[in-house]
Amino acid sequence: MDKARNAEKAMTTLARWRRLKEEEEKGPVAKRPHDTKDCANLSDAERFRREIAKEVAKKIALIQNPGLGEYKLRDMNDDINKMLRIKMAWEWRIKELGGPDYRKIAPRQLDREGREVSSNRGYKYFGAAKDLPGVRELFEKNTEMEGVRKTRAELMKNVDADYYGYMDDDDGLLVPLEKVAEEKAKLAIKKKFDEQGGERLKKEHEDDIDIDFYKVEEDSEENGMETRESIVVGEDGRKMTIRHVMVPSQQDIEEMILERKKQALIDKFLS
Repeated sequence: MDKARNAEKAMTTLARWRRLKEEEEKGPVAKRPHDTKDCANLSDAERFRREIAKEVAKKIALIQNPGLGEYKLRDMNDDINKMLRIKMAWEWRIKELGGPDYRKIAPRQLDREGREVSSNRGYKYFGAAKDLPGVRELFEKNTEMEGVRKTRAELMKNVDADYYGYMDDDDGLLVPLEKVAEEKAKLAIKKKFDEQGGERLKKEHEDDIDIDFYKVEEDSEENGMETRESIVVGEDGRKMTIRHVMVPSQQDIEEMILERKKQALIDKFLS
C-alpha cells in the first residue's frame, strides 16, 4: 500500500511539474480586462470568451438544484445573466478584431412552432429559477397568450381573392360610385378646357404646330462634300432630281488624315 501511495504522489508531482513547464513554454497569460477595448489580441479575446462560457455552464448546472433556496437561486440567475452580457461584449469585440460573428451562428431557442421563445432575449431564467414565485406566473401568462395567438396556417385560411381586393366589384356598390365620380371628373375637365384649354393647348404646342415633318432640309454647302445632280424621268412622267455624293478615293482619305495629324502637331507644340 505504501508503495502504491508513493507512486500516486510521484505521478501527481510529475503531472504538476509538466503543467508548470507547459505554462512556462506558453509564456505569461494575460488576465481578462474589465473593458473589452483594452484587449487588442484576437486569440486572447477568444480565450476570454471560452472562460466566460465555461463559468456560465458551471452556474447553469448548479442552478438546476431547487434546494438552494429562493435567494440563492435569484442571485445565481442574476450572475448568469451578467456573465451572458459580458460574453456578448466579448463576442462583439472578437468581431471587431476580425474574428467570427458568434451572435450570428449561435443557436437560438425555438418553440414547437418555430418561433423564438420570449425568454431568449433580455433577462433570462434558468433551471429552478423558472419555478420561483412570480416567475412561474410570468411563463404561464406567456403560454396563454401563445395559445390564443393564431398560427400562420390558420391565418392563411382566410386569405383569398377578396382579401386582395379582386372581388370589390361583385357587391354592386363600387360601380355606381365610380360612375358618379367619372361624370364629375369629365364635367370638370370639359369646363377647364372651355375656359383655358384652347390657349393652353396653343402655348404648349405652338412649337410643334407649324413643323412640317415631311420637309427635307437642304444639305449645307459648308460640309465640304462634293455632290453631283442628275435629272431622271419617272414612270408617271415626272422629272426627279437625284443628288449623288462623290465618295472620296483612297488617296483623298490619306491626304485628309495627313492634314489632321499635321494640325494636331501644330496645336500641340505651338499652342
